Amino acid sequence: MRIVIIGQQPFGAAVLAAFLARGDTVAGVFCAPEKSGAAPDPLRAAAAERQIPVFQLSSLRSADAHSILRGLAVDLGVMAYVLQFIPESLVKIPTHGMIQYHPSMLPLHRGPSSINWPIILGETHTGLTIFRPTDGLDEGPIVLQRPTPIGPDETLGDVYFKRLFPMGVAALLEAADLVMSGGVVETAQDASRATYEGWCRAEESRINWHNPVDQIHNLIRGCDPAPGAWARFKGRKLQVYGASKQITGAFVPSAINEVGTIVAIGEKGFSICAHGGVMTIAKVRYDGGEKMPAARFCAENGLEVGSKLHAKDEG
Repeated sequence: MRIVIIGQQPFGAAVLAAFLARGDTVAGVFCAPEKSGAAPDPLRAAAAERQIPVFQLSSLRSADAHSILRGLAVDLGVMAYVLQFIPESLVKIPTHGMIQYHPSMLPLHRGPSSINWPIILGETHTGLTIFRPTDGLDEGPIVLQRPTPIGPDETLGDVYFKRLFPMGVAALLEAADLVMSGGVVETAQDASRATYEGWCRAEESRINWHNPVDQIHNLIRGCDPAPGAWARFKGRKLQVYGASKQITGAFVPSAINEVGTIVAIGEKGFSICAHGGVMTIAKVRYDGGEKMPAARFCAENGLEVGSKLHAKDEG
């Protein structure tokens, strides 16, 4: 088949490589322009290396975008990690339209941080959907879906890189074949079951140590590796990674086990008191610096038993 790929990042590059490896023709690639000073986008770099035309337009609603896509004369558009808005007028240009990857079981978790939120919310399953894009956000009919479990200690990185990434590449290949063969049965999304969450960014990833230990654990692993759950130490942002929890029962306030207080430091990291248990943190990033073992951070920055990580801007 003759396709165009719209996307970015390593996932987009992997999708490009997968279609080329089986002999399909990629007539062109659309990816968002890189910000000034940013590293080259992996999809753009992979396409350029293979001498595939690359189009980096600030808007895909433009007349230029429509004209370019018509000129490529493709059978199918494949959307792989797309953050730019794509209007239905563009979607309809390829002979067989377009298909889009979304890393959740739509209509659940529509929105841009759909891998973070199921983990943060403590869910035990997620998955991926290949669907037909429309002007509604993640609202188009479903072509196929693939579920996957979320382990009790798995992070965003575990779920994405170990499963949703490779499963997504394979699912796009399968969905493309279904569409091209005419064998696809599209299923409308049940709007009554739909959920939507916005970006998981700095404000959403801030830790409140007064929350139950399970909730804190889910937040940390749902933000690991990005955007990185955080609190403040000595007035600066301390992002935490590699969390594990120990359930200790009901929280009883005291000078020793006040929430957010360091109660132990060891080779595996430092432990913090929370409601109903203790969180142990293996790695940290302080004030935007390098990620480092938590034990090393303690030794270099004066974090000790009795120190407190603050949920707000004080301290």
